[in-house]
Amino acid sequence: MPSGLDLGGVPVLGACRVEVPGGRVTALLGPSGSGKSTLLRLVAGLLRMQGAVVAEDGAPLAGRIAWMAQQDLLVPWRDALGNVTLGAHLRGEKPDEARARALLDQVGLSAPDARKTPAQLSGGMRQRVALARTLMEDRPVVLMDEPFSAVDAPTRHRLQELAARLLAGRTVLLVTHDPLEALRLADRILVLTGSPAVPVEVPVPEGAPPRPARDAALLDAQAALLERLAEAA
Repeated sequence: MPSGLDLGGVPVLGACRVEVPGGRVTALLGPSGSGKSTLLRLVAGLLRMQGAVVAEDGAPLAGRIAWMAQQDLLVPWRDALGNVTLGAHLRGEKPDEARARALLDQVGLSAPDARKTPAQLSGGMRQRVALARTLMEDRPVVLMDEPFSAVDAPTRHRLQELAARLLAGRTVLLVTHDPLEALRLADRILVLTGSPAVPVEVPVPEGAPPRPARDAALLDAQAALLERLAEAA
């Protein structure tokens, strides 16, 4: 991002350059209103700015991105299987139901669950459907905006494990308010700080994601990251 961004005359992001390594998870943290979701929207092409996003191969990112939001955003009148295949339906394509069922199985949902509507599923189950729908798109770049914040702590822990395994090898930009989540899942962590905000890289513990939550080095890094976030607020 070569220059800053104003929204409605209010500076949101300062002049900066953000590099997201391919095939890795980059986590983005910062105080509310610091521009995390704005940065995701720039990458997704939902906001326009001259020279904002450039892929390494020079090709446009359009058509190469999948998005997983904070809320599951499931269509209430379609069952779990129908929600996973929603993208193909909207594009007028014939959905690959066998692959969709396999993905639902991978995220821990049974064959009977596939025929349940969102109202019949728990919050954690709905978020698993949303993860399967994201994977169904089979895009090399995945944008995740607080994807597990709406579920309880044990479910969040299990979904983190799932995401780390199923998204391995993809380029992931993860927005989160949870330092522990970032430290468990990310290969690289950026903290948006200042006004207008600019990203500052912070170290991550050794070891491949998902890192164990009880690891002493990870817990020390969590304390340090919390202090940095408090300073940025």
